[in-house]
Amino acid sequence: MKLFKRCLFYLACRHAWFKRLYVRQYSPRGEEYVQLLRAHHVVYSIGDHCQINLDVRMTDPAYVRIGNNVILSDCTLIGHDASAAMLERAYGVKLEAVGKIDIRDNVFIGHGAIILPGVTIGPNAIVAAGSVVNRDVAEGDVVAGVPARPVSRVEKRVSNLRESTVQYPWASLIEGREGGFDPSIEPQLVAARVKYFYET
Repeated sequence: MKLFKRCLFYLACRHAWFKRLYVRQYSPRGEEYVQLLRAHHVVYSIGDHCQINLDVRMTDPAYVRIGNNVILSDCTLIGHDASAAMLERAYGVKLEAVGKIDIRDNVFIGHGAIILPGVTIGPNAIVAAGSVVNRDVAEGDVVAGVPARPVSRVEKRVSNLRESTVQYPWASLIEGREGGFDPSIEPQLVAARVKYFYET
């Protein structure tokens, strides 16, 4: 990180105004964005080794708990049902419609997924892109759909991915990669993938 960016990040972790400036200027992703969320106590708690995209929407972050090794793609976490306010006025009764979202360890939530209040996900679970989760996701389940339903098990997904990964011409690069994204080999990976997808 360049000195100016490091200084701005330091200030962004301590002051909301600098946080907004840093986010606009650098569009932090993954663990960098998680550090900002932690520093400002945006969510109830966030574990280690998490990646949260900048475009994740949380209506009620104070009710969100995130475990270790969680990746949130551009999804939406909704902690309340605002129809309660309309119903309260229409029917003259006092109503509450709020709930926690508890994302346990080793969870991936895909692009466009919507998590509704009162839901616990995982541990060791995957929510497919575009899913609407309105009930708990059991340990080890892969869920998809509207509403989300179990479609597979995480162990099966790992097995399938392992089988297909070793078939790719760039499998040796994947074996040597540090983590899920390694900028030192990414250009080689992209070139190998493009050649395989379009030029063979």
